[in-house]
Amino acid sequence: QVQLVESGGGLVQAGGSMRLSCAASGSANSIYAMGWYRQAPGKERELLVVITSGGRTNYGASVKGRFTISRDNAENTVDLQMNSLKPEDSALYYCYCNRDGFVYWGQGTTVTVSS
Repeated sequence: QVQLVESGGGLVQAGGSMRLSCAASGSANSIYAMGWYRQAPGKERELLVVITSGGRTNYGASVKGRFTISRDNAENTVDLQMNSLKPEDSALYYCYCNRDGFVYWGQGTTVTVSS
């Protein structure tokens, strides 16, 4: 089992920046991929970005160029730097990881972007 805990959500004005962090614990060795999804009310969960243990990244189209992921394999943490935030970025943001084919999710942290 892997436990994921997100932090860093809150309220920010449009155009501002925010940084989310996620820490993995438990059986956190050999995690292959970590990343972030989000879900806005009434919408499906959306992939934002995934990063592998080797550093390969895959960004969703809606955040490419504005959001940047970073990962510390030794600490089993992943951060999401979000810049140029828009009201439509408001959502519940989830940390995710894939270990040995199993997918784990954090409980989510809320990001609200005011116009």
